[in-house]
Amino acid sequence: MDNAPHVLVVDDDQEIRKLLARYLVAQGFRTTVAASGREMEERLAVNRFDLVVLDLMLPDASGLDLCRSLRGRSRVPIILLTALKEDVDRIIGLEIGADDYLGKPFNPRELVARIRAVLRRSSEREEPVVPGAAFRFAGFTADHGTRRVTMADGEEVPFTSAEFDLLMAFLERPGRILSRDQLLDITQGREAGPFDRSIDVLVSRVRRKLGDAGSFQILKTQRNGGYQLSVRVETMKAQS
Repeated sequence: MDNAPHVLVVDDDQEIRKLLARYLVAQGFRTTVAASGREMEERLAVNRFDLVVLDLMLPDASGLDLCRSLRGRSRVPIILLTALKEDVDRIIGLEIGADDYLGKPFNPRELVARIRAVLRRSSEREEPVVPGAAFRFAGFTADHGTRRVTMADGEEVPFTSAEFDLLMAFLERPGRILSRDQLLDITQGREAGPFDRSIDVLVSRVRRKLGDAGSFQILKTQRNGGYQLSVRVETMKAQS
């Protein structure tokens, strides 16, 4: 059990905390809970966590502010718990670096499935660097082995796990038009809901980090189709 992923659940609802703690432990996770932003920071100060489940509505702090602060100093994956009606908060949460979100009320089985998917995507960052594919495009290099994106001068462009997975989906399929459903399936292994804008938010974030936000010359939007990587991609052997 000591090697099991350690999940921090932050929610001010005592019943939800108890339910999730019991369920996650039964599913093989180590679990720690916090009822407020202050308790969350206390837990983070003394433990290393593999993922944080963070409710947006806390008594002493905004979940969005906590997400932004945590993302500014850590790459730990974050799943937000949101009220179904708070669509704007979900979008903002993705924009500031959350890896996924789940609307309340939710089935604990779905949360576990999303936790496993996010951990699976992020785990590659912790693996030793091994030879593998790297891609050079538009003055950037994306290394699949190290999961790093660098500019021509070697400066790293910080990408979250979700952003890197989205970029790799395009780099491995240059020139192809990828629909939102295809991108969700490739990067997160799930289908889009009728109002799911997570891919649009991720594309916006990737564009901004590549300096493509105003021109859309690297990632083009295709009407009724999705998105397309429109620059030349050179595949090379990554540095070991």
